[in-house]
Amino acid sequence: MIPFLTAVPGLLRQAPVPALSAEGAFEVFSAAAPEGWRVELIEGDIHVTPPADGEHEEIVSELSGQVRDHRKDLGRCTGIGLFVPGASKTGKVEPDLVLAPKGGFADQEEYHDASPVLMVTEVASPSTGDNDRRKKLPGYARAGIPVHLLTDREAGQVVHSQPEGDKYTGTVPYELSAVVPLPEPLGFDLDTGQF
Repeated sequence: MIPFLTAVPGLLRQAPVPALSAEGAFEVFSAAAPEGWRVELIEGDIHVTPPADGEHEEIVSELSGQVRDHRKDLGRCTGIGLFVPGASKTGKVEPDLVLAPKGGFADQEEYHDASPVLMVTEVASPSTGDNDRRKKLPGYARAGIPVHLLTDREAGQVVHSQPEGDKYTGTVPYELSAVVPLPEPLGFDLDTGQF
């Protein structure tokens, strides 16, 4: 049983429970998830992820700081929802870090249009690795997001660029700790030795 469900009185004891679509169940889980938990519907499966560990958050923080040092014109968003058709069954995803021009998400929506996004970053964890490495990638490419940075604590990191259809044609792997040149529209080096 998913731990937070025991904290929601009556959620599992309702009778009779009407059949829900995957999207309906996603909405129920999203509404019931405690603060900090991430709920995504990816390829028909509901993924409920607890808050990230300290190492994960240190990596995201360092990435955000280096972006700020190089590109003060960009907003650095964590925990923001994007609507990316094809990245999940509902198209609703929450990348670990999203870069877009400041003001690109100035609306009141819970899930935002991905058109202003210049880069999404996923920091792969054992519980989310397959989603981050494989399942979300075609949706990010189809949305035309110019750069996807995957920081994989097990396998190094990969910079995906040049979206074309449902894939990225410019895919370059780097060792974790390397200096990674981020392609345009970013155009600066990321020192992952600081992770």
